[in-house]
Amino acid sequence: MNSNQRIDRNMVIARHPKVSSLLTSIKKRGLDTLFRLVHYVILISISFVFIYPMLYLMSKSMMQSYDLADATVQWIPKGLSFANYDFAYENLIYVKSFFNSIMTSLTPALIQIISCAIVGYGFARYSFPGRGIWLALVVFTFLVPPQTLVVPLYIFFSELGWINTFLPFMVPAAFGHGLRGALFVLIFIQFFRGLPFQLEEAARIDGASAFRTFWSIMFPLARPAMLVVFLFSLVWHWNDVFQPSLYVFQNAQFNLTQMLTILNGQGEAELSLGAAAGSTGALVTIPTFANRIMAGALLTILPMLILYLFTQRYFVESAERAGIAGE
Repeated sequence: MNSNQRIDRNMVIARHPKVSSLLTSIKKRGLDTLFRLVHYVILISISFVFIYPMLYLMSKSMMQSYDLADATVQWIPKGLSFANYDFAYENLIYVKSFFNSIMTSLTPALIQIISCAIVGYGFARYSFPGRGIWLALVVFTFLVPPQTLVVPLYIFFSELGWINTFLPFMVPAAFGHGLRGALFVLIFIQFFRGLPFQLEEAARIDGASAFRTFWSIMFPLARPAMLVVFLFSLVWHWNDVFQPSLYVFQNAQFNLTQMLTILNGQGEAELSLGAAAGSTGALVTIPTFANRIMAGALLTILPMLILYLFTQRYFVESAERAGIAGE
């Protein structure tokens, strides 16, 4: 195509706006399709990173020793059996441990919603002497690793007689602290800063006190932040094994994560006995107990998975409205 023909084609396109708009529309659709393709590739790749361990966990927890001994079995066992789950359920003392997990996770999460909201509201809406210093201390408690406070905290709670009780999880949460309490305070600060001051001015005109304004007006409006804090706190307390192992030593008060570590220890002990008895026993012990541990791990995280299935949509919406997903 020579230059004259190219110029003639451009002149035809310029004289026909419909042709020009059609080409622009095709180009735009092509770019949109390419963007969506890249977007889906990224999402599928990220989701695979999270889904693959769960699929592997479920697959191996359903396998028995004869499945593992068969080289042809990779993902799907030859026979459907829940023997590993029965074993894990009994050895985890699931009902009792589940109740203990509720006491060490759900109760502090509910307490932190109220206490961290009060602290966050005070920092966000009021000016008082030393406000910057106190806020810096809140951030400092978030940055300090909890392992550095193990000895003084243990001595302090021991002198109060709180060892082997659930008070070390509840009382710090009641004062706006506890596990990741500083982060929750910052979330509430970010949320309350975005609310209009006219709400409080109207409440003062009606004669409401500061606490009444917070409890009746501002706190109900913080439902998105409350949901984010509740889910974060519940999941982190549920999965935490460090603090429960530090303050609770009686088997009757162990939660699911602690019982899972005991189950893992039993597997290692049986593995050592099998290795001492001979190579054949060791080979049988390794896969059998590993699958039982995987079944126990799945039973441990199952309540959080069910909770996520029912609250995922609300959590995403609340995270955006709480202001922690963007700026």
